[in-house]
Amino acid sequence: MLTERDDAITGRLLGRLGAVKTAGLLDGEGKVPGLGRVDAQVWRDRLSTAAQPSELAGRLRDVEAAGIGVVIPGDRNWPAGLTDLGAREPLVLWTRGAASFLSRPLTELLTITGSRAATSYGEHVAGKFAADLARDARVVVAGGAYGIEGAAHRAALTAGGDTIAVLAGGVDRPYPTGHHDLLDQIASVGLLVSETPPGTTPTRHRLLARSRLLAALSNTTIVVEAGARSGALHNARQAYDLGRNVGAVPGPVTSAASTGSHQLIGDGRARIVTDVGQITNMLQMHEALHESPQRSPLGSGFSRDHARRDIGRDTPSP
Repeated sequence: MLTERDDAITGRLLGRLGAVKTAGLLDGEGKVPGLGRVDAQVWRDRLSTAAQPSELAGRLRDVEAAGIGVVIPGDRNWPAGLTDLGAREPLVLWTRGAASFLSRPLTELLTITGSRAATSYGEHVAGKFAADLARDARVVVAGGAYGIEGAAHRAALTAGGDTIAVLAGGVDRPYPTGHHDLLDQIASVGLLVSETPPGTTPTRHRLLARSRLLAALSNTTIVVEAGARSGALHNARQAYDLGRNVGAVPGPVTSAASTGSHQLIGDGRARIVTDVGQITNMLQMHEALHESPQRSPLGSGFSRDHARRDIGRDTPSP
């Protein structure tokens, strides 16, 4: 509740000192390991403004009364994939719904993302992929947004499958508001999850920070449609940097909605995806991707160069 999202400084301190000693550093003016005097004071000022014990206790009581769940590292339901984020691993996940979805094997989770301003083509493809994968007992992960992500959630639900919506605000404040009913339905039969405390609203920083969760939770990220400045490109790059599988759906060369997807393919960050069978093959690469003894410097159990070599074996050259 004290930190902002994707706070690597606090993450490193927690990993080195533990929660009690890290919280103790907020009081006084002593040294903070790894930080100079000015940076230490900035860190203290940023966190201490929300550290009133009575206020925090009240917020925790409200969370408990609302039936919102809490999952922290070390819990049975903590997602194994998040540890690949290192110091950027979230400190907590707040949940509404089936928190057990978070403990499913990485190969069973797939992230579908794309433009909010999607075309009918993009929504059709996203829905087809999500429905087929849901029927195959995969968990469809998305951000609950308009366009591609909303289409993926709806299709998974219609197919009777499982879906997770990763929110940039509190799980008690569904966003976007136009998806209030959809997100409530996901909370009833699937899972809403956020690293942002209940009661908070999305901001640009929180939306960007959420991208690393969408990437790390899943074995594979598929970008169905994305404009040149779409946030989905950030999701894909986060997944690529973690050594995850990334796929992109090609579209008409005249469509601005597919510019970002084509860019990912052209840059070599994503494989071309045109059917669910290709996605299933990517998901089944988990053993090679995450149990190779050659570890990525980013923390995943896989070398990105090794990934390119394996992918190249069953992917024809353009």
